[in-house]
Amino acid sequence: MRLSAKFASATLEEIKSALDGGKMVIYSTGRPPHADHPVTRSAVLATFTFASPAFAPSDADESLKPLFADEPTLAVAVGAPGWARALSAEGATVVDFSVGPGAGEVKLDAVSTTPGLPLKVTRIATSLPAENVEWSKTEFGHVFVTNADNAYRKLSVRG
Repeated sequence: MRLSAKFASATLEEIKSALDGGKMVIYSTGRPPHADHPVTRSAVLATFTFASPAFAPSDADESLKPLFADEPTLAVAVGAPGWARALSAEGATVVDFSVGPGAGEVKLDAVSTTPGLPLKVTRIATSLPAENVEWSKTEFGHVFVTNADNAYRKLSVRG
């Protein structure tokens, strides 16, 4: 979970209320290093519109049960979901999530999308403080360093 600068110090309740009536766009791979960066290498696979309120009361496991205006939604492209960007009703970026059937923060009922077929979000897991990414360009490519506890997500080099 990577928050935009505007929501960097927001509480979970503030993030949830910011998403009331907003959208969550599911993309293929190519997640930007920060939620404030533009989407450049990803295809839109599906778009969900949050209801208002955007979430049902939380369970004991801290996962959020999203409420959407239309669910399931129909996929618009073929691909493997990699990440999602959640936007407020005004279109401001709130948060980027990882997506996947296994370790993703956004859990879907499918591992891939096909145009015209339904796609459903089963749960959204959140973690605060949010993941922070620092990156720089070196002679070998881009180096991304995160504050994640997972050792495999601490450092990434992309050429």
